[in-house]
Amino acid sequence: MSELRQEFDDAAERVQNLSERPSNDDLLELYALYKQATEGDVSGKRPGLTNFKGRAKYDAWKGKKGMESEKAMREYIALVERLEG
Repeated sequence: MSELRQEFDDAAERVQNLSERPSNDDLLELYALYKQATEGDVSGKRPGLTNFKGRAKYDAWKGKKGMESEKAMREYIALVERLEG
């Protein structure tokens, strides 16, 4: 997995230097895949009604529940590559 982890870390660095800002949907997908790859399933309480951004991020991450870390890394790398394209 070390080669996959290196590719993932490289993609995480490259995403910071994209020529265009990704859409909100893509940003949520990047966030959810990154968190699932690095921390596993979401934990804690869902943010309150007035925390729109926090709720969106929580919900996106929760949507990845049960996804294996390696799969999340691969999907993250593929998304970064698509955004670079």
